[in-house]
Amino acid sequence: MTAQTHCVLAGDVGGTNTRLAVFNVSDQQTHALVKTSYPSQQYASLNDILAVFSETHQQPLQAACLGVAGPVHRQTARITNLPWQLDATEIATQLDLDRVSLLNDMEATAWGLRTLQDTDLLTLQPGITQASGNAAIIAAGTGLGEAGLYFDGHQHHPFACEGGHADFSPQTELDMTLLRHLLKQHDHVSWERIVSGNGLVSIHECLCQLRQRKAPDWLQQAMREGDAAAAIAAAAQQGHDAICTESLGLFLHLYGVEAGNLALKLMATGGLYIAGGIAPKILEQLQDGTFIKAFRAKGRMRALLERIPVRVVLNDDTALQGAAVFAAS
Repeated sequence: MTAQTHCVLAGDVGGTNTRLAVFNVSDQQTHALVKTSYPSQQYASLNDILAVFSETHQQPLQAACLGVAGPVHRQTARITNLPWQLDATEIATQLDLDRVSLLNDMEATAWGLRTLQDTDLLTLQPGITQASGNAAIIAAGTGLGEAGLYFDGHQHHPFACEGGHADFSPQTELDMTLLRHLLKQHDHVSWERIVSGNGLVSIHECLCQLRQRKAPDWLQQAMREGDAAAAIAAAAQQGHDAICTESLGLFLHLYGVEAGNLALKLMATGGLYIAGGIAPKILEQLQDGTFIKAFRAKGRMRALLERIPVRVVLNDDTALQGAAVFAAS
């Protein structure tokens, strides 16, 4: 019997970029027909982006699913880092579709894991052979996304969470210094305030003050003219600035700490996946042992953490592919 093919619209709606694509989906295999990216903050709403996309791409669609960077409740959502309100019913009317679904972007990424090939993953820790059980995803980018996959003994079922907004839990004097620094700026210091692009910038600011060192002029200029977090990471990777190197090291350590927290809370013996926009850009540093050392450092639970496979997701279309699979299901 020939597998049925669905033509669907998939979206990955984030605080920095909104990516839309049309996919043909057959038996959970995805083939992109069109992919377009829009800078989110240049638009007043998602509806405006959908209008532009629809004018340009007019393929007949059967359904749509949008992964959104924020909590979804009764098929409505607000983007955490944008003043956008989304409603699946309104979007369905705009697109003239019977079926439009909203998913948290990390839940969409979890759905997308089943579409990946071995080449789409980089192993940081092999864990045990044929590991099974629940799995988890953590993804630092504009914010910090987290999600889980419940294992029923036969297959995984993705679900969303907002664990990135849980309280940051300092363990060292340096962590406490970072917490005090951030409490001067925010009423609530979550893990997202630290393990994200803006978090790396905050870590750098804190360490500059602590070490009583001003960022060099060339770095300040690079941070002003482009992505400040990317400028700090690049300076660290190139060995151009000691504070940047220390900042990236602390970022990686705390990323590993929270990844271990998530793995324990979800009993993610089936694997921990690192997604998001930052990880592929710092692969060499992710492999230097800092992340995994912090991931494992859970006292009496260390042996459990050592058995969990830890992999980096290299395919930046995973959330789009997951949304497409969900739309076609």
